[in-house]
Amino acid sequence: MLIWHCKASNILHPFSFGTFVKHLPLSKPLTFFPWKIQAKTLSTTRILSLPHFQALSSRQKDQIHIYVDTLLEWNQRVNLTAVKEENEVMKRHIEDSLAIIPPINNSYTSHCSSSCTNLNLIDVGTGPGLPGLVLAIACPGWKVTLLECMNKRCIFLKHAVSLTGLSNVRVVRGRAEDMGQDLLFRENFDVAVARAVAEMRILAEYCLPLVRVGGLFVAAKGHEPQEEVRNAERAIQLMGASVLQLCQVQSHSPFGQRTAILCLKGRPTPRKYPRDPGTPAKIPL
Repeated sequence: MLIWHCKASNILHPFSFGTFVKHLPLSKPLTFFPWKIQAKTLSTTRILSLPHFQALSSRQKDQIHIYVDTLLEWNQRVNLTAVKEENEVMKRHIEDSLAIIPPINNSYTSHCSSSCTNLNLIDVGTGPGLPGLVLAIACPGWKVTLLECMNKRCIFLKHAVSLTGLSNVRVVRGRAEDMGQDLLFRENFDVAVARAVAEMRILAEYCLPLVRVGGLFVAAKGHEPQEEVRNAERAIQLMGASVLQLCQVQSHSPFGQRTAILCLKGRPTPRKYPRDPGTPAKIPL
């Protein structure tokens, strides 16, 4: 079971939703794979070990099953995840993704707004939709943008969104550095999240330019990221934010503790950030 422990860190337009997919110019047309996916039912023992999944409605559980089955099917042909077994996907990807919802809700209602019912959220470097697509299933009132630069992953995401019947998701193909300078995206989101993308110094420059003043940036990290956070303090401050909380997820599975790093944006990001594509990774702040 997963238990959240949150502690304060010592380190001090609108667009039309429906299923919307935006691709930058492609050299080849999109091709979809007509696999038929049937949702599976998890055993009672497995469900009891996934408390966040267990709290979902029947429809949401079905949508998760469809997503996981689709992910594993596509993963046989397209490299989407290193995890190959359904049970491991549920524990390492689905439950971990769902587990960041409580700290987002708690921090947002405490520091940003009285309600988080209708969040406008972007998942930067979403890969196969983790955590963004899972968050969209669990929180149907949220507007979720899945930002991914790789065409094959964008094709998969569009297919998964269609199969799960989600109407609160759009898929955008592009780089965070470009989107952060695009006025349609810059400082337009209540929350930006990133999971398994890059170190904090780089993530800060990727994500914080997309967050509105008064919004949150949430980075999903592993065990004891304190040194990484300390090294990123300058980058976070340059982007107009400060570290708000480090929220630990204590897991009783073999995969150990997880940590969500929450940053509150207090002022606009200077226009020179983010820098040109590739620069944040090559020369971190």
